Amino acid sequence: MLRTARALAHEVGVEAVTPGSGAALRLLAAAGNARAVVEIGTGTGVSGVWLLRGMRPDGVLTTIDVEVEYQRIARRLFQEAGFPSGRTRIITGRALDVLPRLADGAYDLVFVDAVATGFAAYVDAALRLLRPGGVLALNGALAAGRIGDPAARDAETVTVRETIKAIRESEHWVPALLPVGHGLLAAVKA
Repeated sequence: MLRTARALAHEVGVEAVTPGSGAALRLLAAAGNARAVVEIGTGTGVSGVWLLRGMRPDGVLTTIDVEVEYQRIARRLFQEAGFPSGRTRIITGRALDVLPRLADGAYDLVFVDAVATGFAAYVDAALRLLRPGGVLALNGALAAGRIGDPAARDAETVTVRETIKAIRESEHWVPALLPVGHGLLAAVKA
């Protein structure tokens, strides 16, 4: 089923999380006994399935994306994976417009799988949304392998570097960079 979802993602031009990143997301959701998760960037639902598999059986995944077509595919994938429709809340819109409407301190995990140039705003939103002990996970933290190359100065790489530095230096987060997939920065809200 995830193989089919990956093929659909490729077909519509979306890069799905790798199996290693998916397993890490499932682990983070399970370790935190997650009941309420926010996903920024639904894609075709691959990461959502991983998150749902790690969450409590009564948990709800709130997933946000601007692309209605991706969400239609994701909705079908969640159903085929055996998750009842009540386990997902699929919201179409720009994440930065939707996130302010979500409750403060009500979430166990926030997963960001979106364009890196928005990372700083998503980290700020996650700090508000997460309960103490909640987890932030940023996909793409290795910036396609450019993160360690000092000559790489493109906007995406610079943003990722700045975001990692800000999280590492913040008193609000306990971070770790997991070298799975395209890099997963995981940080626990202090």
